[in-house]
Amino acid sequence: MPQFSHRGGNAPSSLGWTSWHDRLHRRLLQQPQLLPQESALLLAVSGGQDSIALLALLQDLAPLHGWSLSLWHGDHRWHDGSSRIAAELRAWCQQRQLPLQVDQAVPGQVPSEATARQWRYERLAQRAREAGADVVTGHTASDRAETMLLQLARGSDLAGLAALPSVRPLSPEGPHLRRPLLHLQRHDTLQICQDLALPIWDDPSNQSADFARNRIRQEVLPVLEDLHPGCSQRMSDLAERVSHVRDSQTELSRMALELLQTPAGLDRRGLGALNPATRRLLLAQWLQQQGVPPLPAAQLEQLSRRLQQGAPGGSADCPGGWQLSWKGAELMLLQREAEH
Repeated sequence: MPQFSHRGGNAPSSLGWTSWHDRLHRRLLQQPQLLPQESALLLAVSGGQDSIALLALLQDLAPLHGWSLSLWHGDHRWHDGSSRIAAELRAWCQQRQLPLQVDQAVPGQVPSEATARQWRYERLAQRAREAGADVVTGHTASDRAETMLLQLARGSDLAGLAALPSVRPLSPEGPHLRRPLLHLQRHDTLQICQDLALPIWDDPSNQSADFARNRIRQEVLPVLEDLHPGCSQRMSDLAERVSHVRDSQTELSRMALELLQTPAGLDRRGLGALNPATRRLLLAQWLQQQGVPPLPAAQLEQLSRRLQQGAPGGSADCPGGWQLSWKGAELMLLQREAEH
């Protein structure tokens, strides 16, 4: 049977105002958009050091910021001890007058990192909508550095390098996902738990080499930190700057698309006169606005070339049953009828 460790004590975190409280409090005063005052917040609590540190700090800061807190735990059912972790975590949270809502996956429902992530965020979005709250996670600068390295290794565009933005919508209609601890690293959250005598529930799947993120965490980042101390924080800061560039790019693209808009679609000649990189960016954003699933990079590149100024008319099938067609000055998008 897989083992998990339950470290620390059961003492409450209210052991006085610490430097950790002060650091987060000042950050939130300087950047109020991270966790707006008087907000309803749904905290994702795994039981690990990051989420437990987040919970303790936010519970202590809540009276100053007027938040109402609720808690959620997702049990992936990846090991035999997961139900026991959920039960102990629920009991500990109840001692703090913070009832914990637990969702359990069906065994085998989330066999991979990708499916587990999708399941988590779908459940969180649903629970947050029910509660009228935004979701808050304990992601740190260490998590963001890991994500950036994974995205680089897989091959990523600018959006992929803007890893783990501080705030993003979980779905078009909301709620938002908020990450207030990106100024901290993993060793900081461990120190917070030690300083505040908080328990930690270690999930054995976090040590498994079967998961790519664990290998980045255990094998790659330690080498980089040894070579260039502080690199995790610098990578995290770069991801934040890239997210700002992406947001600015999105706003400017939206303005440009408004100028290219026609009753039937887009001004093909105006789009075709732009440089290839700009044309590709605007095309991708316009398709996304229309509800077309993301196109593979190679298909987007090919479409951009076919739409350059002076190229002949044509058409192209897109994911989700959509079809692009262009002739003369018009670029049009049509939904193909489903075949029976």
